[in-house]
Amino acid sequence: MHLVTLDAHLDGRNVALVRTALNEAFESAVGDVVVDMGALQLIDAAGLGMLTAAHLRAERGGQRLVLRNCSKEIRRVLAVTRLNRVLRLERGPLKLSV
Repeated sequence: MHLVTLDAHLDGRNVALVRTALNEAFESAVGDVVVDMGALQLIDAAGLGMLTAAHLRAERGGQRLVLRNCSKEIRRVLAVTRLNRVLRLERGPLKLSV
């Protein structure tokens, strides 16, 4: 497994940098490539398109792209765009309220 951690924004300004990091991860990883999206607050169409392309690249290479720690807002964006049916989202541990 290889881990790539995203900053607060995944948009047209930094999508090329993230794409490069993911491509390097796919080349060096033996198994899954996990994207930690815990800090991600904003994603635009360029970011969604890049994640979709990365998912397809992973599948072609016999790997999986796994999105970890998606906030409720990011999961909502993925649901509205129906990418939650394509991309693999890892559910984090359940947080209990007391």
